[in-house]
Amino acid sequence: MSLILLLILILLLTAAFPVWNYSLTWGYKPTVVISLLLIIYLLLIFSGRVILI
Repeated sequence: MSLILLLILILLLTAAFPVWNYSLTWGYKPTVVISLLLIIYLLLIFSGRVILI
C-alpha cells in the first residue's frame, strides 16, 4: 500500500511540474506542495514509521 502511495506522489509531482501546457499558469505552488509531501513521506519511510512493502 505504501509503495502505491509513493508511486502516486511521484506521478503527481511529474504531472504538476510547470512545463506541461495545461500547468503553465499554475506556477510552482503545486510542485512545491507535492514535493513537500513526498519529502515527508520519504522521511517517514527512512525513520521506520512507515513500512514500505
